[in-house]
Amino acid sequence: MEKLGVSFGGGLTPAEVVECASLADDLGYDSVWMSEGNGGDQFSVLTACALATQSVRLGTSISSVYVRSAPTIAMAAACVDHFSKGRFILGLGSSHRVQVEGQHGLAYSKPLARQLEAVEIIRRLLKDGSVTYQGNIFNIEQFDLAFTPFKPEIPIYLAAVFPKMLKLCGEVAQGVILTQNTPKKAKEAVRLVAEGASKKGRDPSSIEVASLIACYVTSEPASARDEVRRSLAYTCGFYPRYNRFIAESGFAEETAVIRKAWLEGDRQRAVGLVTDGMVDTFAIIGDAEECRRRIEEHRRAGVTLPILTFRTGATRPKEQMRETIRACAPR
Repeated sequence: MEKLGVSFGGGLTPAEVVECASLADDLGYDSVWMSEGNGGDQFSVLTACALATQSVRLGTSISSVYVRSAPTIAMAAACVDHFSKGRFILGLGSSHRVQVEGQHGLAYSKPLARQLEAVEIIRRLLKDGSVTYQGNIFNIEQFDLAFTPFKPEIPIYLAAVFPKMLKLCGEVAQGVILTQNTPKKAKEAVRLVAEGASKKGRDPSSIEVASLIACYVTSEPASARDEVRRSLAYTCGFYPRYNRFIAESGFAEETAVIRKAWLEGDRQRAVGLVTDGMVDTFAIIGDAEECRRRIEEHRRAGVTLPILTFRTGATRPKEQMRETIRACAPR
């Protein structure tokens, strides 16, 4: 059976996330993922999901290497892995300068190096129970765990958008997490991950290619399209990195005017500038058959784990998410 995941973030209460995770577990989904941002503490919500599920894997999509220390991330991961009996996947990412500095008040620099060193520290600490580390970013005299992790190795997936990070995923991670991807861009990402893997003598086929895909099975497509339009305006307006990536996906003129309107404070105009072509490219909206067909396009591009995700702002978020989870269920 081909794998399918589902990811949650803002829009639901922690209890509603657990309810949806339990439904996904019952319906044969491979994995449940929790983003963070401002949607709730992902590790505590995933712990609750662990206690309410039996088989589904649980992952962070993603956890920032800036807003928690590396040892703190390792301990949080070990705890979720313990409560899930070994079902946890640690998804890590470098987040964005506008979030780290603007929303958390922390300095942001050298994301590639920070991510690589964080991975090394987390792996050493989980395996050995103690870590001393002197790097370019982290200097840890000694950190000791006062408990034994459920297992000494937890799969680490890295979020990546551009070539350098995609290649790094191939070099050091068990998986890559893509977002805002088209099948064409996914195919390019798969090639770059494989290039990084080959450089280190790793088998590219051993690396999971996960991709967060906005998906709505709905009888109210106009409402879903409005949600996606608002989300894309925010994505293009607030995040320079995503703006650039979406521009490179064939929407350079659109992203430029959207960001200009957003930075000028005219959010309503920014939403109105999101074209139908952008909505149709970066989201899947329709009946169950149409959504399944579009998901298969991503699989054919090399995505081994499509992860259905949802834009926030729905009037009935839990009901809409549950409808899509049921309609796209692997069984």
